[in-house]
Amino acid sequence: MTAELGHFALILAFCVALIQMIVPLIGAQKGWAGWMAVAEPAASAQFLLIAVSFAALTQAFVTSDFSLLLVYENSHTDKPMLYKITGVWGNHEGSMLLWVLILALFGAAAAWFGGALPPRLRARVIGVQAAIGVAFLGFILLTSNPFTRLPQPPFNGRDMNPLLQDPGLAFHPPFLYLGYVGLSMAFSFAVAALIEGRVDAAWARWVRPWTLAAWIFLTIGIALGSWWAYYELGWGGFWFWDPVENASLMPWLLAAALLHSAIVVEKREALKSWTILLAILAFGFSLIGTFIVRSGVITSVHSFASDPSRGVFILGILALFVGGALTLFAARAGAMQAKGVFGLVSRESALVLNNILLAVSALVVFVGTIWPLVAEMFWDRKLSVGAPFFDTAFTPFMVILAVALPLGAMMPWKRAQFGRLLRPLLPALALALAAAGLAWTLETGRPVLALVAAGLGAWLVAGAGAELWVRAGRTPVRLLRLPRADWGKAAAHSGMGVVIAAVGLLMAGQVEDIRVAHVGQPFTVAGYEITLDKVEDHPGPNFTATEGTMSVRREGRVVDVLHPEKRIYPVQAMPTTEAAIRNGLFSDIYLVLGDPQDDGGWAVRTYIKPFASWLWIGAGLMAFGGALSLSDRRYRVAAGARRAAPAAHPAE
Repeated sequence: MTAELGHFALILAFCVALIQMIVPLIGAQKGWAGWMAVAEPAASAQFLLIAVSFAALTQAFVTSDFSLLLVYENSHTDKPMLYKITGVWGNHEGSMLLWVLILALFGAAAAWFGGALPPRLRARVIGVQAAIGVAFLGFILLTSNPFTRLPQPPFNGRDMNPLLQDPGLAFHPPFLYLGYVGLSMAFSFAVAALIEGRVDAAWARWVRPWTLAAWIFLTIGIALGSWWAYYELGWGGFWFWDPVENASLMPWLLAAALLHSAIVVEKREALKSWTILLAILAFGFSLIGTFIVRSGVITSVHSFASDPSRGVFILGILALFVGGALTLFAARAGAMQAKGVFGLVSRESALVLNNILLAVSALVVFVGTIWPLVAEMFWDRKLSVGAPFFDTAFTPFMVILAVALPLGAMMPWKRAQFGRLLRPLLPALALALAAAGLAWTLETGRPVLALVAAGLGAWLVAGAGAELWVRAGRTPVRLLRLPRADWGKAAAHSGMGVVIAAVGLLMAGQVEDIRVAHVGQPFTVAGYEITLDKVEDHPGPNFTATEGTMSVRREGRVVDVLHPEKRIYPVQAMPTTEAAIRNGLFSDIYLVLGDPQDDGGWAVRTYIKPFASWLWIGAGLMAFGGALSLSDRRYRVAAGARRAAPAAHPAE
């Protein structure tokens, strides 16, 4: 009965979403306060109903209810409890249920915390959010019902993909979905503003916290996915330019552009049309990512490629919402006239450059991701667009962005003078040159990459510090009095610098060694003496493992003893690799145990990866900076709305 209750709650949520979509939008158009007031309780009810449905599905996985087709295909009685729970979203149907749960949560949050919004705008935002919910709830009910029963329940299940049975995958999808779906709020605000015909500074203050929250979650989700790929897949990389990886990167780039563009709308009443367009495109690319993952057009460990008809349905949703929003955007272009004017050298111009670089880099990733599909569809040609293309085409835009960020952050509004601008940044420039010189000295194999990465990273970190120092009036005591938003921006920009430096230094200095190792016979890699001490089998909860014991020495001293594994999951008859990694502040030792060889040895891959840990330290710093900014009172919707309400006026 629990499954039937979950299914019924999902149908009720669809009906409530229909009411939430229609009644408030009509009420806002007619000015009927009672109809507009329906939005808040409807949003709460929709969220609670979907939460009941999600809880019912979770209970089925936890109790191994194999009478449900979804549980049978994605679980097993021997699977650890953590992975029984994560199995709820480790498949297409369950992950879509999580998708609409988060979508409803954001709509309910707009109802709970949007009390300071103008009633018409709030009703329209919640109504548009409900329209997205109607589309995806209909998609689940018509094509992806998670509560389908089996006529004859089996005794056990087929288990989940072993690669997904990992703690990293327990948290990666929820954070990623919070980012993907969170951008729906920016979309809803954009469409509501277009319907209302008003885009002003108050609107920008309202939309920025939602966009910032989505960007934070996307940052965490992408970082967790990269970390999982690094330690779980066994190939030693952190980013493969996989289509599904790219699908998360594109909305992240556009969300970052939207955040910076909204600043110009808030401060200077300029870039209104561009900001609205970015809000539409950011969510549009989230939908494109959903299509790529679920349409069957690509095959990846990240994808749910099974039924192409589902892809057609999602493509229809994409066309309806993005096409409809762009049509409305074209019709309302005259209502978004810019008010502010600014010089060529000004903070506004710097933010325009920032937006151009982020948007074009997202376009480059999109073209590289979609081009093989286009070539196969129209010319029946099999093409592969891999890392060389993306590294060559994407990197220059990031380099220019890194150079421009500290300069743009220091510029005043309206107009600036380069001479006065560069003076406080001279210490940061000196530090960047020193870091580049140090990298040049230490990295002799690929010095240019290390030089550029170290220099840019130091430039961003020191530039962020210089901006704080100037904002504090060059007085240490005043640093503590700066708004949290200023500290958050500095942390986020510094985090980007740390990531850039880590990527360059890792790629320039990593060492790879592949060989056949024999038990008791040491070998040397990059100054480390590594010995395969023994190899033995041991059972796991739902797998059998072949575990190697490998000691690592440097200058005769034992640095660590690592245990790489090869696992076999009998239910799916699938092998996986469990790398053993010694994480260090400045270098990682990464060992992978391969297959046994005819001569009694074992294939072993060894990687020495300098500054690998700093990739995720930098990503964490970016997310922390965003969270710090979000905690600033000026970024809260209600506070911003209360200050801005008296000055709000139509953009016409």
